[in-house]
Amino acid sequence: MRIFWIIVLVPLISVIAISLAVHKQAAKAASDQKTHAAPAARTAAANGSADATMEETGPLTIPDTTLAINSDKPMSERVVHYEIDAHYDGKTHAVTANEVLTYHNLTGQTLDHFPFHLYQNAFQPNATWVREAKIEGSRDTAYDKWEEKEYGSETINKIEVVGQGDLTAQLHYIQPDDGNKDDKTVIDLPVTKPIPAGAFVQFKIAFQTKFPETQARSGWKRDFVLGGQWFPKVGVWWHGAWNCHQYHATTEFFADFGVYDVKLTLPHDEVAGASGVKVGEVSNPDGTRTLIYHGDDIHDFAWTASPRYKVREAVYQAQMGPVQMRILMQPAHWSQVDRHEKILRESLQHFESWYGPYPYKTITLVDPEPDSAAGGMEYPTFITGETSWFMPDGFYFPEVVIEHEFGHQYWYGMVATNEFEDAWMDEGINSYTEVKVLDSILGRDTSMINLAGITLSERGEQRLTYNLTADLDPIAEKAYDYYDFNSYDGITYGKTASVLLTLEGIIGEDTMQKAMHVYFMRYRFAHPTKEDFLKTIEEVSGKNLRWYFNQAIYGSQVMDYKVLKIESYPANWYEEKKSSLQKPDKNTTYGSFVWLQRKEDFVMPVDVEIKFDNGEKVREHWDGESRWVKFGPYEKKAKVVSAEIDPDHTIQIDRNDFNNSDRDEPHPKATRKLENYFMFISQWAGQALAWWGV
Repeated sequence: MRIFWIIVLVPLISVIAISLAVHKQAAKAASDQKTHAAPAARTAAANGSADATMEETGPLTIPDTTLAINSDKPMSERVVHYEIDAHYDGKTHAVTANEVLTYHNLTGQTLDHFPFHLYQNAFQPNATWVREAKIEGSRDTAYDKWEEKEYGSETINKIEVVGQGDLTAQLHYIQPDDGNKDDKTVIDLPVTKPIPAGAFVQFKIAFQTKFPETQARSGWKRDFVLGGQWFPKVGVWWHGAWNCHQYHATTEFFADFGVYDVKLTLPHDEVAGASGVKVGEVSNPDGTRTLIYHGDDIHDFAWTASPRYKVREAVYQAQMGPVQMRILMQPAHWSQVDRHEKILRESLQHFESWYGPYPYKTITLVDPEPDSAAGGMEYPTFITGETSWFMPDGFYFPEVVIEHEFGHQYWYGMVATNEFEDAWMDEGINSYTEVKVLDSILGRDTSMINLAGITLSERGEQRLTYNLTADLDPIAEKAYDYYDFNSYDGITYGKTASVLLTLEGIIGEDTMQKAMHVYFMRYRFAHPTKEDFLKTIEEVSGKNLRWYFNQAIYGSQVMDYKVLKIESYPANWYEEKKSSLQKPDKNTTYGSFVWLQRKEDFVMPVDVEIKFDNGEKVREHWDGESRWVKFGPYEKKAKVVSAEIDPDHTIQIDRNDFNNSDRDEPHPKATRKLENYFMFISQWAGQALAWWGV
């Protein structure tokens, strides 16, 4: 955590320029909204009634608006259009809303039922999410006892299908994953008239959501709220069937792309931020404000509000057009706002340069309420960071979180893989690109900590996370089928990052970067599968990599190679010496051998570098197929002094680096280094205790 006492004032000219840009964008937004007859404006009056009816519209369609993207045409195959008129009550932490969902049946077949996610129902004592979190562990709470503040709910009060009438009585909860009848996170609606392929259907939904105290990066804390996964959301028709999983403690989200028009009514003193672009604002007689937002080519909508946010706005000139950066900071953290803007700007620059353009007109970064479980989360064009009041320069925790969450704008936001079934394709790929980006910005060995002589790298942290749970599950596992949360975390994040860093060593760094660029550009807005990703890497590299993928992605094999033994002996060892004190002659020829061992079941070719006491080096290659191999004899006028497996350090998945090298004799330098570290730490701790005692 960090101390920051310097507040940098924004130059007046920048303020004026940004203000003009915002004014111009708002004017254009208002014009576009009128031109496109913004669907949110067609909803019922903002009166908070769950029974308010929606005004009938003309022929159903999905808008082709481009108000929120720097493109003159839609970028995704738009399946859904959500129009939501929501009212938030800060006293009850509840949202009362009307939702109009227009769905375009692009499945190629007739649909006779529609499942919906009701994510906030996860936070109930017998729900699958809570049950799994209590048994397996959770990043938020252990549920030692049940408290009312942890309760969340999401209720559909009425659902009408245009042309078919009120079908509320047909709703029924389903549990497609575990059969837990107490889980209400998925509800299914049979329709009386099946929807033909190519047709549109419109649902009019009145619902109410009650947020819990922040869990799973959603909910309230004091007067702060983060509205995530807060409205009924239709499932995804994927590979010939509905994909609408229950909300599990180790799963996140999967949804179709489309258009969002949201009217959000809040108390007048709230400072708000949300997905998409703000296109309007109305002050209401009852002391509330209604904020109007629009989003294009996104698959979710999140928002936040707090009366205490301080706001920094800036503009980033992206490849497709300007991006409005909006940073909502806690007042106690305002001294860190420059750091937040800097890492967000640098993350944008690196992702655009390496992987592809960022097409949206906005990115909102939220510094959430302290000690809330709202930090480190991603939604389309909307992310949350995490920091504290004490955060010294050189401790890069905020930078790591912000870069990671921005990276999700690519792998979660635009590529949008199925995180229920392949969480690694977002979290893991994002952890790999996190290592690459932070290495570039903060240094390969100092990308997490570079403070008082103590350093820690992002790649090292990812590898450590993986090593703690390396042998329990494969990467290609459904997120909710991992052994526990620690296994999910270590393998989905740490192992995937380590596997892709090792793959980079196999095919080359430049080739890997090209493959990632091709993958992103080819599959953005496309919901690809794991085979789409793996085949893209094989295609770009020109290599058959199944030997690696079958073990590293589909298998749970563990890699551990060891320098087993080093031995050198004089070639004339059998000759009688005149004195036991006589040293070997410098012209003595030695016979030397080096043994390597594959201790575990992951088979991978490795190199070993063998060093001799005359400075000479020899490199050998081993296919790793057998359990051990012997190199030698080396007949030289020099002895082997050391051997090191993977001398270029390209392999990140070997579980134990300590046995990857060995010496013929112990080296005192390492011992002295450890002694110095111990002396420094013990003296520092003693001084700290003495200071605390005073």
